[in-house]
Amino acid sequence: MRRIRTTTLTAGALALAGVAATCVALAPAATAASQGCVVTSITTGEYESQGTIRTKAASSCSDINLTYSYNTTSRTYDYYAGRYKKSTGWVTGAKRYVQAYDGYHSINDSTYWLLTDLSSGTQFSVASLLEGGDNVQITH
Repeated sequence: MRRIRTTTLTAGALALAGVAATCVALAPAATAASQGCVVTSITTGEYESQGTIRTKAASSCSDINLTYSYNTTSRTYDYYAGRYKKSTGWVTGAKRYVQAYDGYHSINDSTYWLLTDLSSGTQFSVASLLEGGDNVQITH
């Protein structure tokens, strides 16, 4: 009888140790997930002007990625440019305006990386070439 109890206690202790190890192994994954990209909705400004102003999140995404666009006029596309605030004022990113049809765009498609290597805490927005007022989502 004594031997069975020892085996049972040993098995129980090993099971608890396994659960503890699993919890420790999951902790880094949860931290990595919380540092993932942030999705922000913006109403675009007109040519060379900013619409809704947002702040670059402290995340694992260093770019301002256009991941959804909807032109609010009858056209099914527009051209979009990322704008950001420098100490001297607002500027349009080096990529300038990129054409995007209504719908979702892949975060992995460099066509839609409106601004690259933007530092967290920097204010940014999006401008439309043809007119403002479009709805876009930026992943950053």
